[in-house]
Amino acid sequence: MDPIRILFISIEGNTRNFVEHLTHYALAQHIKNKGLPEIEATEISEQTDFTDETKPFFCFVPTYLDGGNGIDNGVKELMTNVMAEYIDYHDNAKQLIGVVGSGNKNFNEQYCLTARRYCQKFDAPFIDDYELRGVPADETRIYKKLVERVQFLNL
Repeated sequence: MDPIRILFISIEGNTRNFVEHLTHYALAQHIKNKGLPEIEATEISEQTDFTDETKPFFCFVPTYLDGGNGIDNGVKELMTNVMAEYIDYHDNAKQLIGVVGSGNKNFNEQYCLTARRYCQKFDAPFIDDYELRGVPADETRIYKKLVERVQFLNL
């Protein structure tokens, strides 16, 4: 099985930390069972050169908004716009097979709002979410869901 591809953006390091832990978890699972995929992760940032994605990928994105309640005000996305621009680039959105969101549950309706918006904008399923840096149970659960999605799509 090919590695699961993840594109992610990390502003304060939480998403990067989670993806690194998820990648280590996937490697451990692959060592135990060669039929389970490893993870290949790429961080997208303002310095990233846009390229044409030719293989399916998942997007991991945190939520940073400009305040408000996340419903009728305060819904302007901050700092993660380059990820949406990257997915919008040429036909990259056609390779997006799912979105994982993160954020702070203290922000109620704004929690994972960016991920939900990506799902709508790019017609991709919402796979799961985790709070801040996540915990080991999140790694296990999300890895399982990524594998299930890849298997469902027969990739």
